[in-house]
Amino acid sequence: MLLKRTPVKQLLPVMLGALISLAASTGVHADATLDKIEQRHVLVVGVLLSGGPFGGIDPATQKPRGLNVELAQELGQRLGAEVELVPVLPANRVQFLQQGKVDLLIANMEWTAERGEILGFVPTPFYRVGGSAAVLKDSKISRWEDLKNQPVCTSQGSSYIKPLTEFGAEIKAFKSSSESLLALRGNNCVAAVHDATLINPLLADTAEWQGYRAIGPELNPAPSVIWTRRGESDTQAKIDPIIKDLHRSGWLIEAQTRNSITPASPALVELQKQFQANGA
Repeated sequence: MLLKRTPVKQLLPVMLGALISLAASTGVHADATLDKIEQRHVLVVGVLLSGGPFGGIDPATQKPRGLNVELAQELGQRLGAEVELVPVLPANRVQFLQQGKVDLLIANMEWTAERGEILGFVPTPFYRVGGSAAVLKDSKISRWEDLKNQPVCTSQGSSYIKPLTEFGAEIKAFKSSSESLLALRGNNCVAAVHDATLINPLLADTAEWQGYRAIGPELNPAPSVIWTRRGESDTQAKIDPIIKDLHRSGWLIEAQTRNSITPASPALVELQKQFQANGA
């Protein structure tokens, strides 16, 4: 069950149902976050910069780069606001949002029912991703079930902790994916589990990881969404049409290509076709 890929058209109703609550907003004034963005002309976005094609630091310029960074900048441009990027970690990203340190989270945090209970989110997903495990090439681990009673490294707050626990893995959670991967290289665990879009390019393109391989299929694939605080329906309603247009125009597919994200997400093609067909 955990490994079954769920078609995007089945995932969308779960999240698009949130639009009902958006339509229910009848107040004269926008919610506090949208008011702040429009008044100060600044959008503060929490992003994960721990490495990989979604968010990291360009070694040549020392500036943030990645799909999540580009998405934040594009949102700012469309909202007529300057963008302030705030680095977050899996261990503190929810707290940064809840405490008002950031307006939005675009921080490698996929939608789950549990997260949807404590935070708000933009209904239309901008991506879809699942987990992959890095293990030594000579490891006997070849499938997720082989992780039973084995120490497994991941990030604090990761959506993969629950399915890994159900497989019987012994979780070692770290503040960042970098620390988790370092622990794997130090033989503190038999596998490190993170987004496939982080693990796969790392193993394929990095010399120091040539002694490792990935196991699949993707674990617990889920939609990537932009997170807000609960009740911020005006902010969600303002951003949702922008995400739909980024799908319809092909901007997200181009951003995926620009950032060399592998494996490419078939969800982006499906969503582009959907929004081109219905004009939404």
